[in-house]
Amino acid sequence: MGQTLFTNVKIFDGNAKRTYAGEVLLQGNMVKKVAKGQRKIKANGATVIDGAGATLMPGLVEAHAHVCYNNCATLKDIGRLPPEEHMLLAVENAKTMLDHGFTSLFSAAGVGSPKLRIEPVLRDAINAGRFPGPRLKAASPEITSTGGLGDERQLHMYHESVGYIADGPDEIRRAVRTCIREGVDVIKINISGDEFSQQGQSEKLTYTDAEVAAACEIAHEAGVHIACHARSDRSVRMALKHNINVIYHADYATNKTIDMLEAKKKDIFLAPAAGAIYATVYEAADWGITHEVAESMNLYRKMENTARVYHEIRKRGIRALPGGDYGFAWTPIGTNARDLEHFVNLFGYSPAEAMIAATKWGGELMGMNLGQIKEGYLADLLLVDGDPTHDVSILQDRDNLLAIMKDGSFHKAPDVDVLAARRQIAAPAAAE
Repeated sequence: MGQTLFTNVKIFDGNAKRTYAGEVLLQGNMVKKVAKGQRKIKANGATVIDGAGATLMPGLVEAHAHVCYNNCATLKDIGRLPPEEHMLLAVENAKTMLDHGFTSLFSAAGVGSPKLRIEPVLRDAINAGRFPGPRLKAASPEITSTGGLGDERQLHMYHESVGYIADGPDEIRRAVRTCIREGVDVIKINISGDEFSQQGQSEKLTYTDAEVAAACEIAHEAGVHIACHARSDRSVRMALKHNINVIYHADYATNKTIDMLEAKKKDIFLAPAAGAIYATVYEAADWGITHEVAESMNLYRKMENTARVYHEIRKRGIRALPGGDYGFAWTPIGTNARDLEHFVNLFGYSPAEAMIAATKWGGELMGMNLGQIKEGYLADLLLVDGDPTHDVSILQDRDNLLAIMKDGSFHKAPDVDVLAARRQIAAPAAAE
């Protein structure tokens, strides 16, 4: 396997809270050596890329991905899309997210029981090199109760819903087993309600303890991840009781429940979906969610609670990851990197802390040697114009991504003319 040597770069390695000048040698798809300073690693026939002072960092991990969402205004819009068109949309979305620097996706739900194979098929096609896309942990549709989030059915019109409807422990066992049979990596179960469900109650449970236990029993035995939609305090506690390792939202967690999260912080991951919360409150008026509607849905109260919870989560060192329910009309696919800025502005993270959450912790969520520039880790890398540890918002502009590498191969190769121009600009400053 060939070697690639990055020189003249500032390295954000996924651990440190600041960048440092250094060099990185790759062997095939792996990081072979990392050195501080310049001219520390001999090229010895490696392809040399002079980064012209740009930042070399791990690829981003989207922890709450919806690769099957179609930038929709309602959940019904997702369900209406026929499977053939939906598969093509997922292929397009996967490439879009890789184009924007997301080299790994941990899916937070596929779509509908009739279309539950879309994500496993997409994952396998990407892995086989048939289409460009990030690494993907493929998820089941949201397994949900009658009337829960994702149940968009109507009595007078037969159609399957965007969610996979299952009531009672036995139906839930069957649903989980079916999804596992079809090749998912992640089981997603909706334990609490949501403002966007027909019942509209985030603080209510939509599954019983016995139903959640049934889902976890099958998922744990099969060795797949299990994630949950859990906004209410009781739903978070239920998730912890049954060893669910990925908890989405937790908006109404009390301090006592945060104590319980802290006690299990080595075993769990959270993702608040900051992007969806913020954009729904402030940027969705064109789709009918005006200030008055947002107020009537208690969205301002929810956002205040979420900020309170995640300020505390940050202080306690509990792993909370960017991933914001992108794929709605007001949170389109490709704008996912906004979540890092939301972590800074809403939850009190420093830019570097938000980046650690989206890289190192994202790699830990994926369960792979990802998210760090470290010997023996996979070469999923970004070369960035600027230093996102100072201003994380620069990651939102794909033009600032000078190079995108996944598994040791360039999805976007660096433009030698652009790098040469950077060196010319940097040279006078260095001479002063």
